[in-house]
Amino acid sequence: MIKINYKGIVLEKRWGIDFEANGVLNPGCILVDGVTYMFYRAVNKENVSSIGCCHLKKGKVIFQSIGPVIFPEFEYEKRGVEDPRITFLDDKYYLLYTAYDGKNATVAMATSTDLVHFRKEGVIIPKISYDEAEDIFRLKTKLNPRYNFFEKVYRSINGDNVLLWEKDVVLFPQRINGQIAMLHRILPGIQLITFDQWENLNIDYWKKYLAELDKHIVLDPVGGFESAYVGAGCVPIETELGWLLIYHSVEIKNNNKIYRASIALLDKKDPRKVLKRLPYPLFEPKKSWEKEGMVDNVVFPTGAVVENDILYIYYGAADLRIGLVTMSLSELLKLLINEG
Repeated sequence: MIKINYKGIVLEKRWGIDFEANGVLNPGCILVDGVTYMFYRAVNKENVSSIGCCHLKKGKVIFQSIGPVIFPEFEYEKRGVEDPRITFLDDKYYLLYTAYDGKNATVAMATSTDLVHFRKEGVIIPKISYDEAEDIFRLKTKLNPRYNFFEKVYRSINGDNVLLWEKDVVLFPQRINGQIAMLHRILPGIQLITFDQWENLNIDYWKKYLAELDKHIVLDPVGGFESAYVGAGCVPIETELGWLLIYHSVEIKNNNKIYRASIALLDKKDPRKVLKRLPYPLFEPKKSWEKEGMVDNVVFPTGAVVENDILYIYYGAADLRIGLVTMSLSELLKLLINEG
């Protein structure tokens, strides 16, 4: 086992700050010159999310914005901008986030050169109906039947014309074999898409990709603590042994979901290859503030940085607060190698 240091709550809603009235959660983090820049989801009284920013040193907040840095402006995100992940690639910062219009959840992107001013680049996930996407899955791939199950679930809730439901999109911090690499989630698994330039992500490219989706699966749920589904969490961390992926895993017990933090080690040259996968959760809801909140029983890891072999994992707790655990990165890799 590994020693996990539970640092408790590092961020929670501030009274009198309207855009945080219903909680803060699920942050994306990046370390720059000894400062962790955290971009977090904040929820207002109308249950509409925006993205705030704070700075931390050694897990302690040293600055926090009074208002959101990214907020709903366009039709495709009118009901919220959610769950940001931040990556530095090709001399630019890329912030990927879930754009919710009240019916469809897609993924949009904003870019920055200074982590202060962001330019919205629009939706990067194809605007294709779940029905049409499922036809491609069913006819041309060999997928777990649960892929079709989730398509039926979302169509029954949102109608036949609901768009392909996409969340948990995470960009690798460097090109792999000369290509941009991005993890995404079509339920219930995690997949990898690679491409030369952002301009390539048109509908024809996505249709071809979806027709071969079974070839691009990184992780599917295997049972037990992740029997329902899995989703990419933090930006992958490059190590000597491979890419460390911190992801969330979901189990359903007594009709209630339990979200836990899990880890896997991916091949450096082909992240579709899973080298090691911990057969139990790295950590799970234990504290009262992780078990009770807007959504109970949730630890949702989305932000991670490494400083002097110390791995900081920031996570949403019960969809209401942001917590922190730390541990030795080298010890964590030893655990994966020995028990994965």
